[in-house]
Amino acid sequence: MSAVTPPSYGKHNPTHPLSAPPPPQSPARTSLSLVRARRGHSTSFPPNLKSEERRGFRAATGRSLIHFVQSGGSILLVRIALEGDLSQRCWEEGVEEEGSPTPSSSGRVCHTPGYGGPAVVEWGDNVHSISEDEAVMLVNHQSTGDVCTLMMCLQDKGTVVRQMMWLMDHIFKYTNFGIVSLVHGDFFIRQGKAYRDQQLVLLKDHLEKYYRSRDRKWIILFPEGGFLRKRRETSQLYAKKNSLPHLTHVTLPRLGATQVILNTLLAQQQNGTPTAGITEVKERKQKGLQWVIDATIGYPNAHPIDIQTWILGYRQPTVTHVYYRIYPIKDVPMETEALTDWLYKRFVEKEDLLAHFYETGAFPPLKGQSKTSSRQMTLSNTWLFLVQSLAFLSGYMWYCLLQYFYQSLF
Repeated sequence: MSAVTPPSYGKHNPTHPLSAPPPPQSPARTSLSLVRARRGHSTSFPPNLKSEERRGFRAATGRSLIHFVQSGGSILLVRIALEGDLSQRCWEEGVEEEGSPTPSSSGRVCHTPGYGGPAVVEWGDNVHSISEDEAVMLVNHQSTGDVCTLMMCLQDKGTVVRQMMWLMDHIFKYTNFGIVSLVHGDFFIRQGKAYRDQQLVLLKDHLEKYYRSRDRKWIILFPEGGFLRKRRETSQLYAKKNSLPHLTHVTLPRLGATQVILNTLLAQQQNGTPTAGITEVKERKQKGLQWVIDATIGYPNAHPIDIQTWILGYRQPTVTHVYYRIYPIKDVPMETEALTDWLYKRFVEKEDLLAHFYETGAFPPLKGQSKTSSRQMTLSNTWLFLVQSLAFLSGYMWYCLLQYFYQSLF
């Protein structure tokens, strides 16, 4: 069963410097982690390099780019794992490796917008092309940071970010965005056998009540039903007992929530009840659920980012990679056994994708393509400033409100 192939991110250009194969490099050259230029020098690099050596390190698919950071009058070059053919502001300069003579390798130094925090690189199908359609997104789950990664990815996908519904673990209800998610109409699901059947009934009621009435487009869920580190051993034991594939980078998905979502939304389409009495929304919803998006999140060295890292930023800048495949809903079976088999196949594919990513640092090209391509997710600095200002203002208002009540009571 094949996936639909909307336009992928970027096109291979054999004349583009980032598309050319990199020259042979020694391990010492490619393992560069930190370079400091002399303070007060007008250029970015040590002055003792010859002009022909001022070429830097050339980055291409499967190679690393270098993050350019200026701080306190000195220049730091921090190696980060950006892979693929990225459209970024680049310039060629020389660089001297710490503790070594003048370098002989060639390269390209690139500036990545929005330094200092996690960056996201997207691969595979272009999900922006279906941002106005209804879709269900299935995502592998490694840590609490997966939610933050997806929230960032979807910021530039049109109106999706305002019109999507999240299914997330109930623990997120107690985070800083828990109250926002409750107001937004997201669903917090409890894990465990004791709650499973009850939660599926509650999910069905929630979808019938809020999905159409609030004009939702996408639903985001994690079919594994928990974090990889917590479910891996149990999943492998279940797979061994039932002669299923042995998975390391993902776990076998659970059918429950996925089946409830598909059955509920498709039933509403067939019954002709897209929205209660709202003509404009009804016209926009005539097509109903059209796509299933299979999203695979990969972290360098299989070291996921948790939500604390996103908030506090106590790790070095990290690049998260997200790979998309898009499937038409007509190609997804609805019968229990067939749907289970279809889901298992998707997660076996995720296993292969992540194995390739951890080995090479890049996801493989789409089926039928010889070259892999990627796109770095970037956000407007103006938008970020406004959102951050609103967050600070909100925090100050809450502080004033709590201070007022405290003074009134005591």
